[in-house]
Amino acid sequence: MKLLILGGTGEASALARALAGDSRFSPVLSLAGRTRHPAPQPLPTRQGGFGGAAGLARYLAAEGIDLLIDATHPFAVEISRNAVEAARATATPMLTVLRPEWEPAPGDHWLLVSDMPAAAAALGDAARCVLLTIGRQDLAPFAAAPWHHYVVRSVDPPPPESLPPNAEIIAMRGPFLAADERRLLTEHAIEVLVTKNSGGSATVAKLHAARALGLPVVMVARPSKPASETRATVAEALAWLAARHAASLPRGA
Repeated sequence: MKLLILGGTGEASALARALAGDSRFSPVLSLAGRTRHPAPQPLPTRQGGFGGAAGLARYLAAEGIDLLIDATHPFAVEISRNAVEAARATATPMLTVLRPEWEPAPGDHWLLVSDMPAAAAALGDAARCVLLTIGRQDLAPFAAAPWHHYVVRSVDPPPPESLPPNAEIIAMRGPFLAADERRLLTEHAIEVLVTKNSGGSATVAKLHAARALGLPVVMVARPSKPASETRATVAEALAWLAARHAASLPRGA
């Protein structure tokens, strides 16, 4: 069965590894292209957008895609919306892989906010040293609070014009260890952490480190993903694929 995986997450990479060499499927992994040097993948890979829902629908039809998996980031709402519309337009069975959210634990000091402008406002009027782990696309709202010192961590360095004033860059790719996260927070004298509620294990160590140091966390809530059949884990997604493949076989095969 021909399979398109919309990726860019650890779950998508894990699916790619699990499906490499599986003769039941002919998968292609699609990456948005926002990361300059994506990690090598064991599957045929394409980069770049499709041109909205209509473009993705054309791709699904032209390539004869049998199954579609949306394993994009929990905050990647636009591509997920396009995927749902394209799957509906082409009658392509689709599954969304959506990892569970992080939940506060005893000792956490979370301030929950709805979006990035609210996160910037939540930092307050007193100058603070702030660690931003929100990716390169969402930095603009923090220019409205230029009195803070920002430490910006992302896989690739953000364009200089997107940075708030008084910012320094740390270019790093997860996963991260709790001891390293605690060292980063201490060495940079971080007073507050701003992050998205992405969930997953690759970057959760920063929350453990913030808890250990008693630091507040401004936590940006997830947006709602469009309605789709959903599984939380790679194992569940693989079981879904196996069931779809079995259902496609002739009786008695």
